[in-house]
Amino acid sequence: MPTNIEMPKLSDTMTVGTVVKWHKQVGDKVVNGDTLAEIETDKATMELENFDDGTLLKILVEEGAEAPIGSPLAVVGEEGESVEEDSMPVSEDSQDEESSLASPLENNVETTVEDNTPEEVNTEVEVSSSTGEPELLQNEPNIESDLPPQKQEIENLAPKNRTLISPLAKKMASDRNLDISKLKGTGPSGRIVKKDILEADYSDEEPSDPIDKMVSAVALEQPVPKSSGLLAEKSVPLSGMRTVIAKRLTESKTTIPHFYLQKEINAEPLLEARIAINENSKLQSEQSDFPYNKVSVNDLILKASAEAIKWHPEINTSWGEEKITHHGVVNLAFGVAIEGGLLTPVINHAEQLSLLEISLEAKSLIQKARDKKLLPEAMSGSTFTVTNLGMFGIDFFSGIINPPNAAILSVGSSINKPVVDKNGDIVSGKTITLGLSCDHRLVDGAIGASFLKTLGNYLENPVCMFG
Repeated sequence: MPTNIEMPKLSDTMTVGTVVKWHKQVGDKVVNGDTLAEIETDKATMELENFDDGTLLKILVEEGAEAPIGSPLAVVGEEGESVEEDSMPVSEDSQDEESSLASPLENNVETTVEDNTPEEVNTEVEVSSSTGEPELLQNEPNIESDLPPQKQEIENLAPKNRTLISPLAKKMASDRNLDISKLKGTGPSGRIVKKDILEADYSDEEPSDPIDKMVSAVALEQPVPKSSGLLAEKSVPLSGMRTVIAKRLTESKTTIPHFYLQKEINAEPLLEARIAINENSKLQSEQSDFPYNKVSVNDLILKASAEAIKWHPEINTSWGEEKITHHGVVNLAFGVAIEGGLLTPVINHAEQLSLLEISLEAKSLIQKARDKKLLPEAMSGSTFTVTNLGMFGIDFFSGIINPPNAAILSVGSSINKPVVDKNGDIVSGKTITLGLSCDHRLVDGAIGASFLKTLGNYLENPVCMFG
């Protein structure tokens, strides 16, 4: 018996999903574990896994289309089995089509509203070249025939020295000080319509104002810049991921009272520690079966953040309507940029992990995010967030708090600048600017400052993280 493949609930806030791409086509053999399609949720693009052996008999939702949770996406069964019509989901398009059939008259009516001005109607305005006064010409029905009057009858009725123009076009021409006698109408019987006014060539009009004349003269002397081809006006459908990002960040910025702190640290010890750790790891891998793992600056910052939070638990809290939650573990979220948006995978129990364990977990989560294999639970439950734009050359920025976190740490790039060494001498060095965005309902200025001070001490003295 054929089995419907339904839209799964891939995140806690997901209501609909979008089929980005089908990896299998109708007639393909499928087995348990095969990837059928890529589904875009409100948080990420994830793979749809198959759990039934058989043949893909029918695809019910095409690429680019949305489907609510639980609705059938495809049908899998034995080769040659028939697919029941009731497996087909009822789409909004089909509903719209049914409604359009029920009221065909409404579909034939096109309404356009622009500047509260009535749109063009079949009533035509005849303007006398001598008086300039408008005269209305009504379409007179033919009493002897049931057929509507022919368009040429109007033309025969109109004197040759008069110009046919619609009421809207006449008003637009008046507003623009256009001589309608110089315009060519493209409407019925040569009538001047809105389109003719908009497309009128103003180059033949002589500016009456002296300043306008000067501006026109200068404009003629300036070469018209040509497009580089890099810019193109287009409309892109709003993705589920981008929708959720916009909603969450707007909610965060408008409902959470942010305040911002920053601290510049000496980055030389941190960078030197990274080099030493990686060299030691490489040496161990060459002398034994110990796998080589290259530690990043961000790995060290994640480790230092987890250690600093232990001394400042107020940073590791969440706001509730009737209570403040103090979390017993440090679940570190960090930003991963992917095509179409930003993901924040979570390293759970970071306060219990070594630098190596944090580094390996971060690499695994980053790879899963880029391979679209990141599960919803891997992006849930964070208590603190780190966002790093240093690799993009950004010196400093302030992040927006990731609810329900109490704070977010922003990390800039290392820059060369004069610093004061331990002997009090000014020497060439490297610095990194840390930013801390805090929820003032949970974190006071003194608490945030103390946390940044502790974090800075760990980063300027990395050996303390491993004591």
